[in-house]
Amino acid sequence: MRKTLLATTAALLFSCNAFAADPTEPVKKVMDITVKNWSGEADDWKYIFDEDLLSTLFSKTFASQYREASKKPASDVENSDKGDPFGYDVVTNSQDGCPLQDVTITPAPPKDGMTDVTVKFKLWACMDEAEMKATVDQVNFDVVEEDGKPVINDIHRVGDEGRDSLLQEMANIIKGE
Repeated sequence: MRKTLLATTAALLFSCNAFAADPTEPVKKVMDITVKNWSGEADDWKYIFDEDLLSTLFSKTFASQYREASKKPASDVENSDKGDPFGYDVVTNSQDGCPLQDVTITPAPPKDGMTDVTVKFKLWACMDEAEMKATVDQVNFDVVEEDGKPVINDIHRVGDEGRDSLLQEMANIIKGE
């Protein structure tokens, strides 16, 4: 009886871990789109905040904040449509660049219900200047579990001034700042 109980308990634990949500999944999808967008081969730029992606890859809080910020687009839109509140690629933190190279995605251990997923890449590898070509950019994604699946709750670009927050940037846009 005891062996059966131990075997059943072990099977349950292993099955729960086998089905645990991978916090890198939404980040991988965003990065796949971003890599394709910057490849120079993309026929159409795929926006990571298209409604289908916004509602499946991002948290409800993030999606709600984005929808509100998109009412104040960075550039003119027709027919009072919602627009892009940023005017630049929020992952690369740029309007220009080269095809992304050496992309790595590394999750930290979960802490307080959130997993920090670090993405590093080279955005300027096609440039002639050696220092610029060697530059490695970093962006971090806060991934939380919502409705049983991992979703992105914030995006942080890391630079000389530290980490920023896309949620905070959207809050500032909403306030008109």
